[in-house]
Amino acid sequence: MLIRGRRNRVSEGIRSLVREHHLQVSDLIMPLFICEGINKKSEITSMPGIFRLSSELIVEECRYLYSLGIPGVVLFPAIDDTKKDKTATESWNPDGLYLKTIRAIKAAVPELVIITDVALDPYSSDGHDGFVSDEGEILNDETLPLLAKMSVAQARAGADIVAPSDMMDGRVEVIRQALDENGFTNVGILAYSAKYASAFYGPFRDALDSAPKKGDKKTYQMDPANVREALREVNLDISEGADMVMVKPGLPYLDVLRAVSEISDVPVAVYNVSGEYAMLRAAAQNGWLDYKKVVLESLTAFKRAGADMILTYHARETAEWMKK
Repeated sequence: MLIRGRRNRVSEGIRSLVREHHLQVSDLIMPLFICEGINKKSEITSMPGIFRLSSELIVEECRYLYSLGIPGVVLFPAIDDTKKDKTATESWNPDGLYLKTIRAIKAAVPELVIITDVALDPYSSDGHDGFVSDEGEILNDETLPLLAKMSVAQARAGADIVAPSDMMDGRVEVIRQALDENGFTNVGILAYSAKYASAFYGPFRDALDSAPKKGDKKTYQMDPANVREALREVNLDISEGADMVMVKPGLPYLDVLRAVSEISDVPVAVYNVSGEYAMLRAAAQNGWLDYKKVVLESLTAFKRAGADMILTYHARETAEWMKK
């Protein structure tokens, strides 16, 4: 045989030379959950190894993550029900949990990239990403100024990138205009452009107690059966000023990630979501899978499919493995 594919697999040295895609710590973004309290740390039952942390512990965690080489974090707040209302007013409270924590992280680790979540659901008494009418309809246009106000408050607190995860039509343009008008022209927008109405978000909603009180999110999050729709959403967000776009979830949507990466002229992120994390953890705890190997294989799959950055709950441990 003149051609033998195995010659390029003979040794680790040769395999490393011909390897097409490389996973690096600089590809990783760690999601963190913030909770009220002092020195409070509570494990999320459906996400073993992941914790809700009070602000001072989040700051220490951010210092450690940055020391590992992880360039950025994305922050999510667990807000007490007594502070939730229909218009998410707590989201722009300068003395509230979220904005105070952003300021504390930026003061302690100024070079760490802080990505903030823009959506009503953590602060909403209805548990939806948008404003809910008395009849139960999620109102698109009425939500937009609330998202803009939230984004400006986060930028003022020190956010480097705001990430609208709400899937309301037109929100990127409204947020970009609001940021620019308030002097935050250098604050980027990472748009959750192809965010699907997925069953893989369950553990995340446990973490924040942010599940909808009534109905579901199918009128604004995407149908899992669609790919062309994702490309349309990506193109719309880019035309409105998105600096980066995202596909969410990750592993069940690698085909969407590949399709988006082939048409996007801005960086593409993927969110390796809570349900994906929980599956690998549970299987490993039962002795069915080698945890480290399947994590690294999964993260490499995102790179192979075209991701420029990966939001993943595996970021901390992956960085520790790579450092060793």
